[in-house]
Amino acid sequence: QLQLVESGGGSVQAGGSLRLSCVASGRTLHVHSMGWFRQALGQEREFVAGTNWNGADTSYADSVKGRFTISRDHAKNTVYLQMNNLKPEDTAVYYCAKSRTYGTSIYRQIGEYDAWGQGTEVTVSS
Repeated sequence: QLQLVESGGGSVQAGGSLRLSCVASGRTLHVHSMGWFRQALGQEREFVAGTNWNGADTSYADSVKGRFTISRDHAKNTVYLQMNNLKPEDTAVYYCAKSRTYGTSIYRQIGEYDAWGQGTEVTVSS
């Protein structure tokens, strides 16, 4: 059974950087698109970044474009989210997710994903 485990969250000051990791066990992620989402307190979960199955194609929310980078390492069955120039509005719990179908496309809707990690918390102070 697939398990996704996120790590790398923490507390940083505005302008700082964090690198989130999402390690999969129990099943390979190689053929699936992967996404990072976030949920701030009292708000709905929102798409942050996504990648297709081989990492050649990526997509970002406008709010993080140019600051965040999603990547994946098939050998480690891991997906990363490098977050630079963090802002207080980036404060949220960050989740990684696996797409339902084979990953030639990048999906922005929550319903396109069928496996989620438990989340890792990111706090950015001004």
